[in-house]
Amino acid sequence: MKCDVIASGIVNAAKQVALKVPVVVRLEGTNVEQGKQILKESGMTLITAEDLDKAAEKAVKAASK
Repeated sequence: MKCDVIASGIVNAAKQVALKVPVVVRLEGTNVEQGKQILKESGMTLITAEDLDKAAEKAVKAASK
């Protein structure tokens, strides 16, 4: 998958629906670093994870806040 395209889609969708819950994103594929940079520069509260185990841990932690 092209992670930069996916990241752009996530950011655009998150802006349109005005997220009220934390979102954990795990990117794997082509252009991973560009995708992570897009998420980081979005200014939104999007949590990134390196693998599914870390994503699950971060999701549980974010949901308990």
